[in-house]
Amino acid sequence: MRENRIKQIWASGGAVLNGWCAIPSGFSAELMASLGWDSLVIDTQHGLVGYESMVAMLQGISTTSAVPMVRVSWNDPADIMKALDAGAYGIICPMVNSRADCERFVGACRYAPRGYRSSGPLRALLYGGSDYASKANDTVLALAMIETREALAALDEIAATPELDGLYIGPSDLSVSLGLPHGLDRNEDIVVQAIRSVFEACRRHRIKACMHTGGVAYAKRMFEMGFDLVTVLSDSRLISLAGAPVVAEVRAAMPRRTST
Repeated sequence: MRENRIKQIWASGGAVLNGWCAIPSGFSAELMASLGWDSLVIDTQHGLVGYESMVAMLQGISTTSAVPMVRVSWNDPADIMKALDAGAYGIICPMVNSRADCERFVGACRYAPRGYRSSGPLRALLYGGSDYASKANDTVLALAMIETREALAALDEIAATPELDGLYIGPSDLSVSLGLPHGLDRNEDIVVQAIRSVFEACRRHRIKACMHTGGVAYAKRMFEMGFDLVTVLSDSRLISLAGAPVVAEVRAAMPRRTST
């Protein structure tokens, strides 16, 4: 089976630089994957991505060495299994608030006897290899999102769930749950302490700590803190950041026209 490069990086003591795809396009995903990310997540929760677009995007990412992952829309076994069967090498599951939630999530990622994933990998056989079914349990990543006060209160129970590979902080929903406005890259003490709590829980339970960020400076801080995987921006945000200054600069240099 094709190895999971994320696991290789972690095994060597390294950290993973992750990108994020919300635009429903195989070519856009292929273009993102060519930029040098270690891994890319296709966002089917808040992105505009449906199932057919997700498959095309997985195919686009597969032209590179970037590891393809999917954030599913919810903790729904059907969505999780379909993404895995399509060739995702990792699943990020939103709103995992309890040990029971986490057990439901990781069970859908593993074949029996370690879980209850249904057998039918389809495209995953093409991407992973003919021995996919026998090795998938040890190759596919299961990352649970921590996004609420409820999840923070149950951190140790969640982090101790067998078959869980790591916790992934969703900072915007977490901020809202803590009584702050929506937004990424928060510096309020209550958010910083929550981030630290998740990180420390991951270290206690020997799983990986993963973080979503909205900019380069904050991503650097998270890597310096010791996070094992950090997401920086998204395809749509990168286009906005790169495109807006170009349009503004050219527009400022355009000759003024007067009507006659």
